[in-house]
Amino acid sequence: MDWHIETETLLKLGIATLIGMVIGLERELKNKPLGLKTCIVIAISSCVLTMISIDAAYHFPKSNRIMMDPLRLPAQIISGIGFIGAGVILRKSNDVISGLTTSAMIWGAAGLGVAIGAGFYKEAFVSLIFILISVEFLPWIVGKIGPNRLQEKEIRVRMSLNDKDKLTDILKEMKAKKIRIHSVRIDDMRDNEFPVMETKIMVHKKRYVTDVYYDIKAIDGVVGVKCDTL
Repeated sequence: MDWHIETETLLKLGIATLIGMVIGLERELKNKPLGLKTCIVIAISSCVLTMISIDAAYHFPKSNRIMMDPLRLPAQIISGIGFIGAGVILRKSNDVISGLTTSAMIWGAAGLGVAIGAGFYKEAFVSLIFILISVEFLPWIVGKIGPNRLQEKEIRVRMSLNDKDKLTDILKEMKAKKIRIHSVRIDDMRDNEFPVMETKIMVHKKRYVTDVYYDIKAIDGVVGVKCDTL
């Protein structure tokens, strides 16, 4: 068994990691469910499976007289594992989707299993290292040195107001308190009640939800506040 890792193998997996990271960052900057870790896992696993598919044509000699595609069954495993991965994707009551990275890890684990079963031990181990580094360490590094938006968290705020004429002033005061407003929804259709304004805001990850609550509660015109972390 030859355990020498070719430079081309590392280069392909490294490029796959870079491509997955770029796509994942683009999605996260737009607050999409498909993020950094999910894209990287998919990119690396796809890369190693492609290398296996190409090299397998030379791995199985013609003298064995194989009458079928040796990768037909693994291909079905990869497509079938998607049903299991879909089972861990959840949509919560606050419209937050979770489980995508877990689903990608399941799919990646299936890919690595196929790699080991086909005898591509080096590729499987190197891919495993890249996946673990990408899931555990890269998000932390990107959060430290990446764009400021990656260091923010989203909070849904529901405010009861006692003055319809102060809606714009309230939004300006929130901005002055370093609260970035992502979206706004105003409801005053019900009679004899205070108007209600719902907003999705972005604040720094280290900022406590309680601090955001007290900052908004202190704004003139706000009589009630409800905060939900997304």
